[in-house]
Amino acid sequence: MRKILHIDMDAFYASVEQRDDPALRGKPVAVGGSKGRGVVAAASYEARAFGVRSAMPSLTAQRLCPELIFVRPRFEHYREISQQIREIFHAYTDLVEPLSLDEAYLDVTENKPGIASAVQAAREIRARIAGETGLTASAGISYNKFLAKVASGLRKPNGMTLIPPEQAEAFLEALEIGRFYGIGAKTAARMKQLGILTGRDLKARSELELARHFGKAGRWYYRIVRGIDERPVQPDRVRKSVGAEQTFSQDLTEAGELLERIGVLVRKVCERMDHLHTGGRTVTLKIKYLDFVQTTRSRTFGHSLREYGEVFEVCRALLYQPEFPARPVRLLGVAVSSLDLEELLDGMQLELNFDPDPQL
Repeated sequence: MRKILHIDMDAFYASVEQRDDPALRGKPVAVGGSKGRGVVAAASYEARAFGVRSAMPSLTAQRLCPELIFVRPRFEHYREISQQIREIFHAYTDLVEPLSLDEAYLDVTENKPGIASAVQAAREIRARIAGETGLTASAGISYNKFLAKVASGLRKPNGMTLIPPEQAEAFLEALEIGRFYGIGAKTAARMKQLGILTGRDLKARSELELARHFGKAGRWYYRIVRGIDERPVQPDRVRKSVGAEQTFSQDLTEAGELLERIGVLVRKVCERMDHLHTGGRTVTLKIKYLDFVQTTRSRTFGHSLREYGEVFEVCRALLYQPEFPARPVRLLGVAVSSLDLEELLDGMQLELNFDPDPQL
């Protein structure tokens, strides 16, 4: 049986800014955007208390929190700190699967220091992160990736949660449906309409019924509510492109809604490029309409793009060019390709992938 950790830095970008500037500590901080324009890339816990979230338009964030302090992002600085944290991870195991700059899965079943307890390994890793970076991290510990991911979010910030195999069934049955990793707000709302409020309710539904209502994702829900997730922790894989996409439970037509969803996707793509230490020259916006007709719009540059703001602005332009979608949109995707990875020079066989993200 595996011993899996999910380590998640607490409000990473905002926490770095508060660490580096004592004047920001204890205050609501938004990284990215500016007063009246742009999109929030990250928010401190003080800002989140007012409802400020990442990918939120700055104007909305400022309305929710008039005292909000906007800080210009320093992505290169965040990458450097992320690399420092990954070096700590690799001191314990080579089975490290980064999800973004601020979170990763670790398989510590067999670890370098020979620590028998996964809890002790997580405790040591978190202590080293705090001691060497001055930042806090939360950890989830369990026997598979899904449970570890759910667990890491239960006691944030600076918390740790263990879900052992003998407790997994009872834990999942009592868990509110919106707390399941991979079930977003809109899917949770659909489930509640079906009377599925907790894991116990979800577990009572057959695989066929869940597939009928939620497609392939329904079969995934059937497995995870039973604590079944056999995915191994996979170290970095080199890719030709980095992408993310989301299918919506309700079709979108308004520009504000579309741009907000694009912002979420762009952030995911930029974080994935960050952990690959790369950028790309081609940005592609994928649009699938209500009638399942699909189109892609791309723009290629002579230089590499890797920061959130510049990728988002390209996607914003692509949304309107050659014209704003005239039909309801059921899916959006964002990808960056023509990556400037050193591995491309080595003639390696690379993977082209438009990653769907079940969390979105």
